[in-house]
Amino acid sequence: MRPNNTTTPKEHGSQLPEGLLFPFELVSDHLAKVDKSIREQARSFDPGVEGYVSYACDISGKKIRPALAILAGGSTGKITKNHLKIGSVVELVHLATLIHDDIMDDAKIRRNMPTISAKWGSSLSVLLGDCLFAKALELAATFDDPDICKSVAIAASAVCQGEILQTQRRFDLTLTREEYFHMIESKTGELFAVSTQLGAKLSGASKEIQSRLHDFGMKVGTAYQIYDDCVDLIGKEENAGKTLGTDLTKGKLTLPVLNLIASGTETQKKKLNERLLLKEPIDVNTLAGIADYDGAIQRAVLTGKEILSQAREHLVDLNDGPHQKGLIQITNYLGNLFDNCKC
Repeated sequence: MRPNNTTTPKEHGSQLPEGLLFPFELVSDHLAKVDKSIREQARSFDPGVEGYVSYACDISGKKIRPALAILAGGSTGKITKNHLKIGSVVELVHLATLIHDDIMDDAKIRRNMPTISAKWGSSLSVLLGDCLFAKALELAATFDDPDICKSVAIAASAVCQGEILQTQRRFDLTLTREEYFHMIESKTGELFAVSTQLGAKLSGASKEIQSRLHDFGMKVGTAYQIYDDCVDLIGKEENAGKTLGTDLTKGKLTLPVLNLIASGTETQKKKLNERLLLKEPIDVNTLAGIADYDGAIQRAVLTGKEILSQAREHLVDLNDGPHQKGLIQITNYLGNLFDNCKC
């Protein structure tokens, strides 16, 4: 069913989610402008497509990636319109990945709203995600420096490659922790990393500072994915606002599951391997009967918090101002999310 395009985008859609504190409130005006810019990009599509893009904007999240780009820019210089533009670019890429993720996971809910694939089907959703990827690169190409567009394209490619690798290794008990981290650094970390690196670049920061902020973003994104993997196992859909439990159903071996496998006996591992080989559904009760389920989750939480601690080390010697403190506070914000991960 074609969306109604006869009305303007909802007023509430251009505002930030309620309850966001520092550092998000520090850049809230900038993020509102990013949101407005993305909705203006939506109006550049054919009228028959615009409504779908506007709906995708309504199911986007806290805009952490644009916030990182803006905070990185403010930590290394003055925030300009270019920081808002790069924020729009990375958020468009992120929106595209969300749409494609929901198709692959057969997810029905995101931000307490029907996913695009649930509402209009997979075929349209694939094409809409492709449109958003293309629009992001089109907008990135308007920067005077071609290296910015190249960096965004490399990051977008890495995201897709990470998803391919994870899909390829579903139901594969030979997956190692090193391979898992490589996958999540690609599918999630890269987009966080390019946000902070380009935020610094647009402020004229040195290559050394850009590199440090790239590594900071990579660490934050990696920790965020670990948190997301934990929530998929133990979170409540009414709190998360999205479909959960899809990782197990689809055979994705995330860090908590890898921890669980590592702690099991050979007999327990064999039992799990048989279920995986037969592509039988695996739920939380199945895992809880195999080994120390609570311990596996908590070890993943500790790993995520340790990565956040490593991320903070990359911020030493940056300008000691509110935006630098904002970057630190984002790691604290994620750390608090980890603290709420309880079985």
